[in-house]
Amino acid sequence: MIPQEKIYSNDTSTYTQRSVRARIEALFLNNLGKVVTRQQIIRAATNPETGIEPENWHQRLSELRTDSGYTILSKRDWSLLTPEEYVMPHTDRRAEAARRVLPSLACWQAVLARANHQCEWTEDGQKCNLAPGDIDPIGGGTVRLTADHMVPHSINPASDPDDPTKWQALCGRHQVMKKNYWDSSSGKINLIGILQSVSKTQKLEALDFLTIYFNQKNN
Repeated sequence: MIPQEKIYSNDTSTYTQRSVRARIEALFLNNLGKVVTRQQIIRAATNPETGIEPENWHQRLSELRTDSGYTILSKRDWSLLTPEEYVMPHTDRRAEAARRVLPSLACWQAVLARANHQCEWTEDGQKCNLAPGDIDPIGGGTVRLTADHMVPHSINPASDPDDPTKWQALCGRHQVMKKNYWDSSSGKINLIGILQSVSKTQKLEALDFLTIYFNQKNN
């Protein structure tokens, strides 16, 4: 069920639940039917004692859908949303949630060995190569590598947990980029979503490039 109108949450609360997942869940339950942004999720997920922002918040958000059975809408479900906006329209939970399959320990160790314990995201022939403990220079936060399905979970939720070729190691930012910024139906990158996610410096670089490009085209 999609809401009748787009209403933004103004929630700036500090959530004190013990886990990242529980804090994100509380945020959505307190803002049913309202648009919750990426920054609000990160704020809610932040450890209330240490002030540390979790690099893996997107994984916990995904678990609320897959493991807990909640309906949480994103841009793929409601076209009025941007790539960094989410809505929980109601508290109904699916009786049988599509629990996310994870690689076995041996499989994950093989993936990490292949990846040299670095993010395997490749763009324009260049690998990300961020390692656990690094500070992400773009997204911020301390890097933690997580297991990513080579074939999206939405297409094949039962990836072989023992086959390393079915999995890759990704940092949190590239997990989010793969999930939210690539339209698998059209095969096109969501450039607006990517520009929204990068730093101000990179936005200005993109603006300079486009200004020069269009000035050359018009001359």
